[in-house]
Amino acid sequence: MEKAPVRLVLVTPEIPANVGNIVRLCAVTAVPLHVVEPCGFRWDDRLLKRAGLDYWPRCRLERHLEFEELERLFPHCNFWFLSARAERSFFDVRISHGDVLALGPESSGLSERFLSKNGRRSKSCRLPMPGGGRSLNLATAAGIVVYESLRQLGLLEGA
Repeated sequence: MEKAPVRLVLVTPEIPANVGNIVRLCAVTAVPLHVVEPCGFRWDDRLLKRAGLDYWPRCRLERHLEFEELERLFPHCNFWFLSARAERSFFDVRISHGDVLALGPESSGLSERFLSKNGRRSKSCRLPMPGGGRSLNLATAAGIVVYESLRQLGLLEGA
């Protein structure tokens, strides 16, 4: 099992360019990326490859058939579920080494059904949007939560 400051999980992402950009994010931050299938694209999609540029070999990417597989792999880790409908702000969450950050598909986010399982709703949080709107772009949201997590863990000083 990998040692990681945090882990990023994309649950059934739909847009290849977003995932490619997140591959770059994870490569430059040394954060493992876990993708829960099915995805809304093929893994040989040119937009996916193009957005990830030459960062693919540097990204620790694992694909999973179901989210519960991750809960079994990381039973002692805190899981945080990003949802535009959550009440708690992500900036009020205290990140611990090894935490798992999960984001849902672009068109709908993490479903109520998904969040209602295994107490996930109590670990949900949102990114504040003071200007209003439905949601942020998936790659943008991923960048915010990854960098804030690394900041909280003290891993950005001198980098």
